[in-house]
Amino acid sequence: MSGTYELVNHILTLGHDAPWRRKAAKIAAASGGTHWADMCTGTGEMAVCLSRLAPPETTVYAVDLSAPMLNVARKKPEARNISFVVSDVKALEFSDDSLDLITIAFATRNINLSREALIQTFAEFRRVLKPGGRFINLETSQPSSRLFRWIFHTYVKLVVKPVGGLISGSYTGYAYLKHTIPHFYPPEALSDIMRQAGFKNVTYRKLLFGIGAIHQALKQ
Repeated sequence: MSGTYELVNHILTLGHDAPWRRKAAKIAAASGGTHWADMCTGTGEMAVCLSRLAPPETTVYAVDLSAPMLNVARKKPEARNISFVVSDVKALEFSDDSLDLITIAFATRNINLSREALIQTFAEFRRVLKPGGRFINLETSQPSSRLFRWIFHTYVKLVVKPVGGLISGSYTGYAYLKHTIPHFYPPEALSDIMRQAGFKNVTYRKLLFGIGAIHQALKQ
């Protein structure tokens, strides 16, 4: 899926994923610090957004377990300003209290093997953050309105697998996406998971009637 990953994302989200990443990156960059990491970076779109906003002395890490995805990311012009790390986010190679900022964009669903597993992964993020470090999570969500939720879920059901599969050739991958989006947590539940992982001051803002959300959390 790596070769068509970005194109399919842009098509399926009707172009909203790119400005949402930029919005999340601006929120993240305002936190400051000199060591930033984008987890499950995929083809590096969020890492690139961060690198464009990062002060000269800041190191931006792009972390992913998929070599094909990182190979696509490394070919981007901004890659020279990014340090790529092959790692499982459940067991990061960073030392305790070493990062000022962690972001993850449209990948939390993929590490949500269970509520308990997601809490453990978020706790791993917290481990490597410095006291005062921030965690920014951009992900699809669940609209609170029944009407908008029905429209969103119907769109996902009818469009994601056929369109994603046709363009990428991976119907299995987009069948997975079709399943995970409607079953992901509403923003309040994801906030609670972050708190259970040890984060404080958890807040969120909804995107496009609640079909997406940006969560912020602090390590105290």
